Amino acid sequence: MVAAFAYGTAAGHCRTPQTDATTITFQSVTYSDMRQLLARDATTGPVTIKATLALPEQVKDQYPAVIVVHTLAGYRDANEGYIATELRKAGFATLTYDSFAARGTTGTALQGSPGYLPIGVADAYAALRFLSSESRIDARHIAIIGFSYGAEVAHLAAMETLRSALNPGPERFAAHVAFYPGGTFAAIADPAAYAGSPILMLLGDKDDNFPVTKIDGYLAYARAAGAPAPIQTVVYRGAYHAWTVPDLTTARFYPDLVSTKKCPLLLLGPKRPALLIDGEPKPFDPAAIGACLAAAPGYSMGFDAAVRAQSIADTASFLQRSLRP
Repeated sequence: MVAAFAYGTAAGHCRTPQTDATTITFQSVTYSDMRQLLARDATTGPVTIKATLALPEQVKDQYPAVIVVHTLAGYRDANEGYIATELRKAGFATLTYDSFAARGTTGTALQGSPGYLPIGVADAYAALRFLSSESRIDARHIAIIGFSYGAEVAHLAAMETLRSALNPGPERFAAHVAFYPGGTFAAIADPAAYAGSPILMLLGDKDDNFPVTKIDGYLAYARAAGAPAPIQTVVYRGAYHAWTVPDLTTARFYPDLVSTKKCPLLLLGPKRPALLIDGEPKPFDPAAIGACLAAAPGYSMGFDAAVRAQSIADTASFLQRSLRP
């Protein structure tokens, strides 16, 4: 994470049935760090992403669509595949893929590296461009959802500095949903900080990786600065991080995972990054980030079937409102 601005937050398989599923590929790029992305510097070459585009059973000329971004463990049928299936039942086409596998690596290997999150955002916008050109998809109504790592990607994709760097054309996400994000990044308060689409953050009150007070503090800071963030939060009682992952049957603490829970939010904007400290943006200090990471590694994870069902229902309702023609 110290590398996060130079910069660079888990698992089995079971098959989930898909309706009218097609294996496709699209081209993305790999950034070595966030500065390279924001500066729009040249990358080392294209990356081919293998993905699955699946349509609902209901026959229509065009469908609203949802790009589903995975956790640290990469794409799994039991998590991302299951929720994509539920979203297709609600009438959305879905696109799923694995950013780590496409690069021959894993989330565990990349965690905290300079390019850890930039590749996720790059792939998300590459997926958006692909879907926008697909005749069966309504290009005006494409959303992104993500889980943990993917939730950070979904939130970052809402920031105008990243959108304009990665996608200077007209395409943009119509909505963003972040399931239990890592709580690493936010945007420096500014009326133009976000690209304009609504953001839903789904949080657990027992998530010791991203305490609810941390996002509450950010939203208060943005309001006080006269630039409220377009973020709606839902907090689920008794929910730990990764509540959608069914093989995390018993909630327990994972001491080897990187956590930013004691770190200030790292604020991105058109100029230099900042840290949100005591409600105010302060100069970015890599040493401070290193110290807070070292002070509190690890976090708890645990599945909750009831919370998973409710969070899927809340997501479908939010998307239906946000993607309404």
